[in-house]
Amino acid sequence: MAVALCPMDPRRLPTWLEHSRDEYAKDFVAVGQTLEDAYRHADESLASSFPSGTPRPRHTVFDVLDETGANVGYLWIGPDTSDNPDAWWIWDITIDEDKRGQGFGRKAMLLGEEYARSQGAQTLGLSVFGFNTGAQHLYKSLGYETTSIKMSKKLN
Repeated sequence: MAVALCPMDPRRLPTWLEHSRDEYAKDFVAVGQTLEDAYRHADESLASSFPSGTPRPRHTVFDVLDETGANVGYLWIGPDTSDNPDAWWIWDITIDEDKRGQGFGRKAMLLGEEYARSQGAQTLGLSVFGFNTGAQHLYKSLGYETTSIKMSKKLN
């Protein structure tokens, strides 16, 4: 199976940003935030990453394409927030639900690693919600190691 990364057409970014915002907020609600707090968190995060609706320098949003050129997801990659120019981050990756488990995520991650290396990255990090066990298994199988764990408990 062939998979390719293609930089997202800038004209599609506003629609993608709105979708990404909704998905990110939904994830925060899933871990216990109120809808209002989840959207505030998503809005703040995306506003800092996409000032004026365009990605920060060296950040790229890629469409993930299958062997026919059909879009099956996206990958957003760029430098992390540290002062280390060699440290990069997978800011977001999503494969369409009906395409998951078919190897698209794995191949997109490997292509993302190649891209980061070509940009001078020496490390590549990511964050994953605790409930996303499928993604956690994928990342571990690709050699990613847990560097921190954030935990909470409801006190109802």
